[in-house]
Amino acid sequence: MDPGDLLTGLPDGLHRLRTRDAGALVAKVRRDAVVDFFAAEARGLAAMHATESMRAPRVLAVRADGIVLEDLGSGRPKRSDSERAGANLARMHGSLGDSFGFDSPGWCGDSPQDNTCCADGHRFFAERRLLAQAQRASANALLDESDLQCVERICGQLEHLVPESPPVLVHGDLWTANLHACANGELALIDGGAVHYGWAASDLAMLTLFGEPPSPFFAAYQSEAHIDGAWRERAPLYNLYHLLNHLNLFGSGYLGSVRAILRRYG
Repeated sequence: MDPGDLLTGLPDGLHRLRTRDAGALVAKVRRDAVVDFFAAEARGLAAMHATESMRAPRVLAVRADGIVLEDLGSGRPKRSDSERAGANLARMHGSLGDSFGFDSPGWCGDSPQDNTCCADGHRFFAERRLLAQAQRASANALLDESDLQCVERICGQLEHLVPESPPVLVHGDLWTANLHACANGELALIDGGAVHYGWAASDLAMLTLFGEPPSPFFAAYQSEAHIDGAWRERAPLYNLYHLLNHLNLFGSGYLGSVRAILRRYG
């Protein structure tokens, strides 16, 4: 049986299925999804899987209205699982790209993500991330003119605020819920629609935005990658993109968090 056939007739939502041929599967269905939504997730998961570092679910089928994935199960990570995941994420971040971006557009949640390639990381983050979200929020009256000017000032100063670093494969939407504990406790990356080549520190920063993994995770990452620990001080700058995205997706409840960062840097 073609795994894609399993999507037919299923209602919108997340479904755990057990099949005779393929075993346990997860089907995600969304009939109103735009044509490239699940294809972007499939591309991102495949790119992460290809690094042979962090675990990511194998894609078994993808259609415009859904995707079928390997079921990773659910469990509880031990300290050793957190340490292994931190080291493995560092190894994934060792996958260098030729430029910032990706070979196709993506999605960060329900927001389209422009991945047009750019050799300059500061320009990429300013134009494809911060300004894209800020201009959208301004057009929808979620930011006022002074807010937008603050974002523009931050973009103009990015090269002084954020050190240069190479484009590496990043998850792109790595809040703690996308660091999934499998049945055996191993931590895996799920929901790959925002995968692209960007700044490694942007993944680490988002892992601190809504809770964060335990300290052994970050200690193992730092031991493997030898990254400058100052990324934590710059985390609000990286996370401004995600907070603007949440402002656009979920409304004014995120405005205070956005403005706190604008006051600090803009």
